[in-house]
Amino acid sequence: MTALVAALALPGCAYTEGVTGTPAGANPEQELPTYWRAIATEHDRWRIAHGRRSFTEGIADASASGHAADVAAEGALLQPDAALADPRPPVGEYRCRFIKLGSQATLSLNYVAYPWFRCRADADVDVLRFRKLDGSQRPIGTLYPDSRLRMIFLGVLQLGDETRAHVYGRDDGRDMAGIFERIGEDRWRIIFPYPRFESLVDVMEIQPVE
Repeated sequence: MTALVAALALPGCAYTEGVTGTPAGANPEQELPTYWRAIATEHDRWRIAHGRRSFTEGIADASASGHAADVAAEGALLQPDAALADPRPPVGEYRCRFIKLGSQATLSLNYVAYPWFRCRADADVDVLRFRKLDGSQRPIGTLYPDSRLRMIFLGVLQLGDETRAHVYGRDDGRDMAGIFERIGEDRWRIIFPYPRFESLVDVMEIQPVE
């Protein structure tokens, strides 16, 4: 299990192994754009494959529960087909926020928008990591190439005052899989299909810190 503090202090180690516990560089036996599939768990491959369905179901559920105006006001952020070419974000500091859409089982929260928090993108050569810096729930993971319109986020959820990131693939309750897209000149999002708890889809908005 890789310590977060060690990951920050030792870039070579952090970006080679990361929270996936698997080298994140080119695999000599596979094309790089499909490499994330060899790392992702079966459950997460399923979640990514059903990303658009999750998104549309979440929007429909939120809209039907009285939040159609809230969804529309977000513009491209909550439009399933808004992805633009060249999704890779520059290294640096970002501000991010989560919107939860739809509700699992009997939960009644169909639309929840959280305030902004701090995030950061770091890179070592061609390996890109993205993480939430503050708050009680902090996604941390690697962004893998996939197509001209998207990258794939594979990582884990860090909780509370934890300083050690769980290794991806060892705890389904902590694993996170998302679709990273650019939706504007300086605007990105991560779509987290069928998260483990609460919602049908979580959407993280990402903007550079001004």
